[in-house]
Amino acid sequence: MLQIVVCMKQVPDTTQVRIDPETNTLIREGVPSIINPFDVSAIEEGIRIKERYGGEVTLLCQGPPTAVGELQKGLAFGADRAILLSDMAMRGSDTLATSYILSTAIQKIWAEHGLDLVLCGKQTIDGDTAQVGPGIATRLGLSQLTYVDKVVNIDLEKRKIQVRRRLEGATAIIEAPMPALLTVLKEANTPRYASLPSLINSLRTQPVLWNAAALDLDSVQMGLKGSPTSVRRIFAPPERSGVK
Repeated sequence: MLQIVVCMKQVPDTTQVRIDPETNTLIREGVPSIINPFDVSAIEEGIRIKERYGGEVTLLCQGPPTAVGELQKGLAFGADRAILLSDMAMRGSDTLATSYILSTAIQKIWAEHGLDLVLCGKQTIDGDTAQVGPGIATRLGLSQLTYVDKVVNIDLEKRKIQVRRRLEGATAIIEAPMPALLTVLKEANTPRYASLPSLINSLRTQPVLWNAAALDLDSVQMGLKGSPTSVRRIFAPPERSGVK
């Protein structure tokens, strides 16, 4: 039975995000939140793999306490369990610190349940760096398969996965040993709609909360202390005018 971890993020439901000038962190107050759209495709792909080959899907999210709502939505799609990584000490983590926190949590899941696949969205719509997935793979020594638009086959006996990667002007079929990390494109699938009973059941389920102490995290490697990069300014580019 495959053990699949899907990393997801709560993001602002807008392109007009604002940055706190004192802390250089995202201002979330007054902005509605959603599951990062690329991560929705990763969740869907994880559930499809589970349905095709058997297994369990664990959702993993680093964020504020309000991210519980997004995790519950992910559970409604068909995931088996959800874990929220939340602690004031994690606030302001850049991609380096975030990959450290997530990889430490994945190691804990690996020790408790085993690990075959980690799925991430290609990138987040608030950061657009596409760095966290590869960062996790590097820290954990996983096979790294980025820009995946199709899972072709999984050989459970040989513990190998075959995927199709979308490259610039071409595609490539690649086989790699598991455990592996995939970053999933939105073109990989069409996410399902959660049924009403699933939505109701998910709202009754509280995700497991892990803080920094539960993961024995190093304070120097997370939050603002562990983030060598900072955001000076973030903005949406002006809309292009129509051209005849």
